Amino acid sequence: MDFYSTQISNLVEHLSHLPGIGAKSAQRLAFHILNMPSEQVEGLSAAMVNAKKNVRYCKECCTYTDDELCPICASQKRNHKQIMVVENPRDLAAYEKTGKFEGVYHVLHGAISPMAGIGPQDIRLDELMVRLQGDVEEVIVATNKNLEGDTTATYISKLVKPLGIKVSRIASGVPAGGDLEYIDEVTLYRALEGRVEL
Repeated sequence: MDFYSTQISNLVEHLSHLPGIGAKSAQRLAFHILNMPSEQVEGLSAAMVNAKKNVRYCKECCTYTDDELCPICASQKRNHKQIMVVENPRDLAAYEKTGKFEGVYHVLHGAISPMAGIGPQDIRLDELMVRLQGDVEEVIVATNKNLEGDTTATYISKLVKPLGIKVSRIASGVPAGGDLEYIDEVTLYRALEGRVEL
């Protein structure tokens, strides 16, 4: 039995499909949206539609951007000879918050996971290999410290080492099984500083 009108139930249903949003949170969000001024709701919906239409992958690092290059790849102040490989844009954001990494990134948009049917061809490894044809001195693998992240790190090391490029892995200051996006900036910085060569 529905408690609300079709429109409200439809809104709750759509919101509940967002990650981390259960039925109760979706209901709270729906009522919050209904109580917002019309201009704010229109602004929110326009922002979502515009982001979906205009955001694309950076042609260098594969993070999300609305330009051809993201601000990091476009910056001449960054060290383009040092590439940190991360699983997703949230991990990139976590490292950027430390303010300590001066290189550039490469976003894989996933990790190798045979159990989930995700192989090397399903993540952005081909784009990384194209980038490594340029002047690159070090690849820092900053995948999560779990089975998938470790598998991905090992695979990347086997691809990159024959090219004569130094490959390192972030140190174990990041707890096993921990996702980078949830780790504090100091721990991330120490993991970067204590990286070990693969």
